[in-house]
Amino acid sequence: METPESHSPVLAALRRFLLVILVLSLLATGTELLLVGHTEDAWQWAPLVLIGLGLATALWLAAAPSPAALRAWQSLMGLLILSGLTGFCLHGAAKMEFTRESNPAAGEWSILWASLKTQSPPTLAPAVLIQTALLGLAYAFRHPALRRTARNKSAVTGEE
Repeated sequence: METPESHSPVLAALRRFLLVILVLSLLATGTELLLVGHTEDAWQWAPLVLIGLGLATALWLAAAPSPAALRAWQSLMGLLILSGLTGFCLHGAAKMEFTRESNPAAGEWSILWASLKTQSPPTLAPAVLIQTALLGLAYAFRHPALRRTARNKSAVTGEE
């Protein structure tokens, strides 16, 4: 019977490819945010800082995929998810406020629908951070470096 360990060269190659995709996604998202001037306040800087930390952590993982690097990566992916959700709420609230001011007689559903159809700020754009973070968590899922740590702990404690 074949085990996941017997496919480790294939899995390792897929994991490296996924890390390349993640780096490209972080670079593209960060570049776009800088090009559109997403730097007016702390809320707008938050995803840029997280993207920068993500790129640094990706380099750390590529150079030496240690348990510490993987835990830092997983924590950062959680923060990217929170950043994406926060961005979605902030973009949506800003658009609804603008739509409400431009058409005060409209009902809430009309305002919501109209705000989703307008382009600036893009309500769903922060979801790319969530998508990237989920891919990042997939990268770390059952990573061999984490299994080595679990085996080392069981050898020290005598547990199986």
